[in-house]
Amino acid sequence: MILYGISTCDTCKAALKAIRAAGHEVEFRDVRADPMSADEIGEFVTAFGDAVVNRASATWRGLSDWLKASDAEEQLAAQPTLMKRPVIRKGEALYLGWDARVQAAVLTAD
Repeated sequence: MILYGISTCDTCKAALKAIRAAGHEVEFRDVRADPMSADEIGEFVTAFGDAVVNRASATWRGLSDWLKASDAEEQLAAQPTLMKRPVIRKGEALYLGWDARVQAAVLTAD
């Protein structure tokens, strides 16, 4: 399992703690320190559409009008911290966020 996020994100920290407490091995990928490839960004946008971009963030509010008008792939490539967090890869499945539905899917046994 891989959790994509940033090290300062409280939601990512909570998800990591819960996943490990449930006995799962999880790799943490800090997208700020280790940016996503174009293929990874494309995969996330294909899976989640524009929902993968956090338009409520301070980073979003600070973007130029040009970047705000660009597509999600360009936004995430330019500013990886715009990604709504966490994105969790469990096997072939991808999950966005840390709501009850994601928790139920991720914390269950493989």
